[in-house]
Amino acid sequence: MDFLADRVDAVRGSLPRTLALAGELGTAVPLPGSGRTALTWQFLTTLAAEDLTVARVVEPHLDALAILDQAGMSSPAGPAGLPGGTWGVFAAEGPGVAVMASEEQDGTWTLTGTKPWCSLAEHLDSAIVTAHVRDGKRRAFAVDLRADGVTPEPAGAWVSHGLATVTSCPVRFDAAVAVPVGDADWYLTRDGFAWGGIGVAACWYGGALGVARTLLAASRHRTPDQIALMHLGRVDAALHGTRTALAAAADAVDDGRASGQEGALLAARVRSLAFDGAERVLEAAAHALGPAPLAFDERHAARVADLHLYLRQHHAERDDASLGRRILEGTLQGGAQW
Repeated sequence: MDFLADRVDAVRGSLPRTLALAGELGTAVPLPGSGRTALTWQFLTTLAAEDLTVARVVEPHLDALAILDQAGMSSPAGPAGLPGGTWGVFAAEGPGVAVMASEEQDGTWTLTGTKPWCSLAEHLDSAIVTAHVRDGKRRAFAVDLRADGVTPEPAGAWVSHGLATVTSCPVRFDAAVAVPVGDADWYLTRDGFAWGGIGVAACWYGGALGVARTLLAASRHRTPDQIALMHLGRVDAALHGTRTALAAAADAVDDGRASGQEGALLAARVRSLAFDGAERVLEAAAHALGPAPLAFDERHAARVADLHLYLRQHHAERDDASLGRRILEGTLQGGAQW
């Protein structure tokens, strides 16, 4: 993985070069469930440890390729009628907005409505977009983002200092042509949905690893006192817990033990561990290092800001409550979770 550090250095600070790297890695990184899932997540971890912005661009591209493969639509050129290039995954929902899918008489599908939180919509070639179909179900579609009827609406609203170049905005669809990806509700119920969530956790872990390395380097430059040693110990335990969970999860995916509800439970556990571990690392670094690196170390300050924002993909206490519900429902059905 050492070669990735040089690649990240070459693209850092340039969104076009980062997108090009995403396209390149899409043909090199194995798909989750291919028997080399640990390597897949190690790629993401390594990228994130070097630069979280790069990882945040690459991760959804790889996820989209995995989704297409799981739907039996994998092709170097993308699905028929759509460009190859770089991909995103637009699956967020928001109050007051929705995307509706309609099947035309000739069998083609179109999307109409607004999808919120579409990252890099102005820069990507294509995206997997979830939309509502009849009977209250949702279905995934592949969409050419450069086609007629697709309009990103940035409106200059992105003010974040974290992941500053990975802007998100609403996208308006006006009878935009779309290609179905899987059947209705397949996107949320497929095993790969859980695996993709663990891939994001691998990025959180990588971001935390980068922050932790700054803390460790600072400790080597001066003799640490008991408090500094305490912070190092807590950070090591947090990183070890997440690293171990990711390795075990990769084995479970490749061994066929991460499908259905088992896969969803596994993903919830790993994401919770990665989230808690990353927050512990951020807290330890802040307490141990003080304000100096945040004020004078541009790389560290950016990494901290990036990680804080990236972690918001986890819904904190709400996701913990969802995990607790899964555990309780499992015990009520006769399963012993602990």
